[in-house]
Amino acid sequence: MAASCRVKLNDLKMDSSSHEFPVTVLEQTASQLGCNPADQKLALHLDEEDELKHLRECFHIPKVKDLPPTDLTLVNENESCIYFAGNSLGLQPKKVKAYLDEELDMWAKRGVHGHFNGARKEEVALMNGLTVNLHLQMLSFFSPTPTRYKILLEAKAFPSDHYAVESQLQLHGLDVEKCMLMIQPRKGEETLRIEDILDIIEKEGDSVAVILLSGVQYYTGQLFDIPRITKAGQEKGCYVGFDLAHAAGNVELHLHDWGVDFACWCSYKYLNSGAGGLAGAYIHEKHSQTIKPALIGWWGHEFKTRFLMENKLQLSPGINGFRLSNPPMLLVCALHASLEVFGQTTMKALRRKSILLTGYLEYLIKHYYSEDKANPEKPFVKIITPPQIEERGCQLTLIFSAPIKSVFKELEKRGIACDMREPKALRVAPVPLYNSFHDVHRFIGILGSAITSAKQAANNAALS
Repeated sequence: MAASCRVKLNDLKMDSSSHEFPVTVLEQTASQLGCNPADQKLALHLDEEDELKHLRECFHIPKVKDLPPTDLTLVNENESCIYFAGNSLGLQPKKVKAYLDEELDMWAKRGVHGHFNGARKEEVALMNGLTVNLHLQMLSFFSPTPTRYKILLEAKAFPSDHYAVESQLQLHGLDVEKCMLMIQPRKGEETLRIEDILDIIEKEGDSVAVILLSGVQYYTGQLFDIPRITKAGQEKGCYVGFDLAHAAGNVELHLHDWGVDFACWCSYKYLNSGAGGLAGAYIHEKHSQTIKPALIGWWGHEFKTRFLMENKLQLSPGINGFRLSNPPMLLVCALHASLEVFGQTTMKALRRKSILLTGYLEYLIKHYYSEDKANPEKPFVKIITPPQIEERGCQLTLIFSAPIKSVFKELEKRGIACDMREPKALRVAPVPLYNSFHDVHRFIGILGSAITSAKQAANNAALS
């Protein structure tokens, strides 16, 4: 292939202020290759030049024959599935089994003596599940007063966050209706505007104790402007925290530099630690001496004197003081295997590929499935995730003219792993660690078949 056609993803200079960037790269590269941007030739070329393509080999990609909903009359049973569900559960790193076997073997051979060979002190502290960590942090950061007693969150927050906030308010004997301040998209819109978030902070901030938002919104895939929200909230005297379940391992995060007060995340989505994997939590170092845990466990005691067993608390500063119990080593092994893969690259490189990979998906959806008002019978797909690359991660949330449940069922039959969220959305997430440009191209072709079958089934049902 001629050198003039080579597009090294790691060499691309991205202008993150423009959502046109992926389109420009795709169209220019296709022009150099002498093909249409929708041609499979472009996908294969982008994969060939992808300097992160070797990371795909670090994961188990399920075969379509092993996915229960698959109809083997519609697919090649030996083909790998198209796995676009990393926003729900990441794929298994191949080293997980080896690390689990190693830990089990050490437990079998050494018993309690193996208990003391744990993670190095410079490694990230892990604990509990996401919602447990959120509760522990809220118990310390949410101290309502007669004038500052509200918690601000998005109206469509993930149910766990919603319930956690409700219960924290109830724990303090507060009226949920008055104290749970929820921000909603404008009428007829699906995502929140940053100006509306900043406006409600400005208007209500003096009565808000804690602002709790997603990093990336689970339903729409919207990436919030974390530094601007943090700055605005803190200027009004609020603590600002984020649920990073859909952001960790997906987008670049600079929590310390941004001054975020606290955050928590799970590790089984983009961090690939397996269902129920250990969660993580963060508290800015500026609070290390002033914000104390409301609930104490032995694991929060300083390590140097922890085993003296004197029952005289020497609390570890910052987030380490919030740890309650010894982390389960089998869960640590699974996360360790995934983080090793991340260690082979950088979030900057992954984000660079992610922007182009998701941009390619968006380009092809618009190319084939844009709404045609002159032809109302033509199936169309609407993307509700923001088009600006700085306002999204790798996930696109799609809404269909065809019945969503039927489309989802037809995709599953054809070996596509993605997920549906009520009331009407399909979430599709090409993950840069293990998804390819050819995955995206294959998905688009299969999507057309699924939509056609879903529409046909709906028409047949209407006639019967």
